[in-house]
Amino acid sequence: MALYVLRRLGLFVLGLLVTSAIVFGVLRVLPGDVAQVIGGVKATPEQIDAIREAYGLDQPLLSQYLHWLGGLVRFDLGDSLLTGTPIGSELAEKLSVTIPLCVLGLSVAILLGVPLGVWSGLRHRRASGVAVSAGAQAVAAVPVLWAGLLLVVLLGKGVGLVPVLPSQGFPRDGWAQPGAALSALILPALTIGIVEGAVILRFVRSAILEALPQEYIRTAAAKGLTRTQAVLRHGLPNASLAVLSVIALQAASLVTGAVLVEALFALPGMGRMLADDVGQRDLVKVQSEVLLLTGLVLLIGLLVDVTHRVIDPRQRRAAA
Repeated sequence: MALYVLRRLGLFVLGLLVTSAIVFGVLRVLPGDVAQVIGGVKATPEQIDAIREAYGLDQPLLSQYLHWLGGLVRFDLGDSLLTGTPIGSELAEKLSVTIPLCVLGLSVAILLGVPLGVWSGLRHRRASGVAVSAGAQAVAAVPVLWAGLLLVVLLGKGVGLVPVLPSQGFPRDGWAQPGAALSALILPALTIGIVEGAVILRFVRSAILEALPQEYIRTAAAKGLTRTQAVLRHGLPNASLAVLSVIALQAASLVTGAVLVEALFALPGMGRMLADDVGQRDLVKVQSEVLLLTGLVLLIGLLVDVTHRVIDPRQRRAAA
């Protein structure tokens, strides 16, 4: 087990290294001159050259990449090219919005997707089960931005048909006002949670339908359990590995969906920060932000793989 974890950690680090090289290379071939952006339209050629020298932009690309990589190893993300502020502290502030949003969104998705998936699977021949399945298919096809706009119309305070929740804004003092901060995240979390939950629901329903005709379900029923009890005690645990994988995939999708939702609900998180920095061509900040988001997705994959190995004895026996 320890050897497997070490091997997966090695792959995780290798994945980050490859991602860092790709992100660095792609950002450097984009059109536009960062030094010109920093200097402004009235900067002279001499001033532009001085800016390139000051920020190391006149160095070969390999030197710039190794310099950035060396900083990452020391947990130093560098300073913004435009504002000069430390990127690490700014990222930590933005993540205090994005991480709670993702956790709340994933919680909504699981709380909706798993129970409704089991329920609609057990009632797949009834009108109610078919209706829930069809509804989930329709919701899963709705883009996150459209879902957010619909929820704003329905529930957003001030413009909603049922004015309950604030549709935009985050308290200026952040989590110093925990009630207001949490209230500002509920509608965005519902937006991504409902869409991702619909995908989880469809997969759980399929897993239940696949488990229903299995011999172990019939055996459990022959021993006196109802069909629902047999599915909950034996069918759902057997499908838990596959369900866990789907939840992990949706969690990765949720991270990217949060970027769009933050822009819609005017939340000062990673998504809004990334969109602003791409527009301003602050390359060092953008490459650090993209690498961090990719690292979160890779970390989710690592945790899922290790969890599979811990809870599935077949994988441990196969590796022995």
